[in-house]
Amino acid sequence: MAGSYTPGEKKVRPGAYYHIGKTGTGDTAGAVSGVTAVLFRADFGPLGAAVELSSDEDYTDTFGDALTTDAIAQAVAGGAKTIVAVRVGTGGTAATIDLKSSGESPAAAVTLTAKYPGAKPLTCTVRKTLADESVKECIIYSGTKQVEKVEFEAGAGEAGALVKAFAASKNFIATAKTGQTAKELADVSQTLFTAGTNPTVNNGAYSDALELVEPFEINTLCVDTEDNAVHLLVQSFMSRMMDVGSLMTAVVAEKKDAALDDRMAHAAAFNDERMMYVLNASAQYGDTVLDGYQTAARLAGLIGATSASSSLTHTVINGFSGLGEPLSNTQIIKAEKKGCIVLSMNKSGQVWIDSAINTLVTPPADRDEGWKKIRRTKTRYELIRRCNTTNDNMVGKVDNDNAGRAAIISALQTIVDEMVAESKLVSGTVALNPAYIPNGDSAWFQIDVIDKDSAEHIYTDFLFRFATTDSE
Repeated sequence: MAGSYTPGEKKVRPGAYYHIGKTGTGDTAGAVSGVTAVLFRADFGPLGAAVELSSDEDYTDTFGDALTTDAIAQAVAGGAKTIVAVRVGTGGTAATIDLKSSGESPAAAVTLTAKYPGAKPLTCTVRKTLADESVKECIIYSGTKQVEKVEFEAGAGEAGALVKAFAASKNFIATAKTGQTAKELADVSQTLFTAGTNPTVNNGAYSDALELVEPFEINTLCVDTEDNAVHLLVQSFMSRMMDVGSLMTAVVAEKKDAALDDRMAHAAAFNDERMMYVLNASAQYGDTVLDGYQTAARLAGLIGATSASSSLTHTVINGFSGLGEPLSNTQIIKAEKKGCIVLSMNKSGQVWIDSAINTLVTPPADRDEGWKKIRRTKTRYELIRRCNTTNDNMVGKVDNDNAGRAAIISALQTIVDEMVAESKLVSGTVALNPAYIPNGDSAWFQIDVIDKDSAEHIYTDFLFRFATTDSE
């Protein structure tokens, strides 16, 4: 993975390194698109691991639908094609149930234990199948939803057969009690598990969850909380990831019960192109009112999936039918000056993004005004990613001579030209960096581009005259 470097710095490890600068006074690797990381709480599912899910998969099969798993649903509704799902928390206990043997002296024969901690209510049914009485089935439910089903041979040795049937289970472990392997099992119907307990969730748990995202190439990240302290952890993570060459952005929000001015202040305090803040996140979505993290997740999915050739300014949020906190023109202007994404209503009564900006209010010396805009930041991150990937693939594969450096320039120029054709860049050139002389195993290159922007402020002068003929 490419890492960042300070001009003049020489790295110890072989690899590709990048630096971001600005030029002017005005404001063949492919693109990674539609990948959103979601940090959430659940009452079941893998803990201490990042699970990659496609938008076509039913996340409830893995994590259920309790607590804040709806953040995944909102990210997918926004357009995310791939979800890097991370269940947040530490500790907790797993649900268990003892299945007893049949006969005159029933005793605990098999213990079923959930592989993951959590308070998800579970029940178990053991019975002969309707189709074949020589086969039994063990079905585990959560409510009316089937979580898992296995079949095993009926008759003597059922306990051992059930243990073998669960050997490949991704959700449960079956263990036979001592001396019970040969026993038959008593039938049960919807018998409750002894409930487990949910993991503890605190700032440390969110920090641990963020670490699990690190190996993945993602576009956007969201968390299931409105806690500003966690949002600051996310910002710190974004910064650290950029240092190691992983370019991503995060979307956060607070609920409308937080003071509006406080929310604006939190957004402005980020002052970071990697952080996006949805100010008025309360919105009607079907029969549900979304707020805070839910709307942030929706926009994280939308932003991550939108091509860098498009702006999200005045993009309608599908399914949103109204706002729980519509803002006045004065409030909107004030908020956007502080780097807030504001949701507003268009003339057709649809909810849309008023201006697709991030929280960068005062750019540092190495950033221009273009970094304030989501589209241009996406374009620049995409260019850097694609060039870094190409550079990584060429490290150690070409000589550091005129021919080798020409090969690197050609490969990078191809990416620039492709992005021009994709309507992401206006133009761009790749050349050796004139500030440094190639030497030994080090060579420096400069990529100078003009990235595209959208027409977002359209000014029209209307000229009228008193005369009613064309002669004047």
